[in-house]
Amino acid sequence: MQVNTIAELRIDTERLGRRIAELASIGAIEGDGVCRLALTDEDRLGRDQVCDWMRQLGMRVSIDGIGNVVAIRAGLEDVAPVMTGSHIDTVATGGRYDGTLGVLAGLEVIASLNDAGITTRRPLAVGFFTNEEGARFAPDMMGSGVHQGAFDLDEMLATRGIDNSILGEELQRIGYAGAAEVDRFRVHCFLELHVEQGPVLEQEAISIGAVTGVQGISWTEYRIAGTSNHAGTTPMHLRHDAGYVAAAIAVEARRIADDMGGSQVATVGTIDLVPNLVNVIARQALVTVDLRNMDETLLQAAERRLADFVSELAADEGVEVAQRKLARFEPVSFDNALVALVEETAGSLGFSCRRMPSGAGHDAQMFAPNSPTAMIFVPSKNGISHNVAEFTSAQEIEAGANVLLQVMLNKAS
Repeated sequence: MQVNTIAELRIDTERLGRRIAELASIGAIEGDGVCRLALTDEDRLGRDQVCDWMRQLGMRVSIDGIGNVVAIRAGLEDVAPVMTGSHIDTVATGGRYDGTLGVLAGLEVIASLNDAGITTRRPLAVGFFTNEEGARFAPDMMGSGVHQGAFDLDEMLATRGIDNSILGEELQRIGYAGAAEVDRFRVHCFLELHVEQGPVLEQEAISIGAVTGVQGISWTEYRIAGTSNHAGTTPMHLRHDAGYVAAAIAVEARRIADDMGGSQVATVGTIDLVPNLVNVIARQALVTVDLRNMDETLLQAAERRLADFVSELAADEGVEVAQRKLARFEPVSFDNALVALVEETAGSLGFSCRRMPSGAGHDAQMFAPNSPTAMIFVPSKNGISHNVAEFTSAQEIEAGANVLLQVMLNKAS
């Protein structure tokens, strides 16, 4: 590829699209979706494919103790690299862009530089991180959290999944328990390209989101122990109904979010009842609550309000409630100078851009305490993600990948 200046260099959209489609074929499900739960056989096959591409690009690949994969393209100087990356694991009914775009766009940056014969001053790194989704093993952002020292490696390896598997054993089984140390790798800066997973960019007809930070996240699991009894013969005032308590928690979580307004959101994603029969009062229930807010003080207020409600409810209904924190992350602010560079680069390439927070958690937030960090968002059609209908157009992908390319070149020069 002949370019007069580095500023004129662009990615190969067709090549990136082919890689996205090829990776999406691994774990493909009906409706053009993907199921590659972390450390399953499908995840292993996806990892093998991405590692092959990394090596074909001449990168040095390393794998750490929790299975994070980092590939390095050498620079003119042996200094801290400019890094990009994301994840390739999905939820059970995922799309082909969430996480994958950030990894494969990073490889496309490397391929474009190889084509142009350009060597940067700083090394460039592309990585993908284990169990970002948290769909099989909690918490989410696990691999990047261990990588950057937020989580303890041994504790995470002992995590039991939703299918009763042990994370460390599954890592060994698929052959991705590596030797590289964790909490040692520090970068000059970290960038993550990602689909927005929300409706804002599409609704406002904006090409690029310069992400300012990530909402705080609080996941709590409630296990409720009541008493099974006949649905017809047990008077209401004598019931100890675990199902009722689970339902009341779900309603209260929604009420808290509605009352607080602002960026506060609340989601009940799981409700399981035992014995789960139409004419039997439930003796056990499990319910999960996901609370998020951009303000740590307000997130704590929402947590306290829900905890107080559950305590009073349990006493009134005569049930026992055991709660377990599945994940807890404070809100994260990204580096203002790097966010500004994303914004300026988008403008210089002719793309509309707006600053915005992220409502979802991302691997980038784990890098933010240790290195200047920012994210680049591209639109999601109808705001849909974690869904087989997830879609971002080739034109939108091209815009985001070219912003990523030029920001990385700027920081690595």
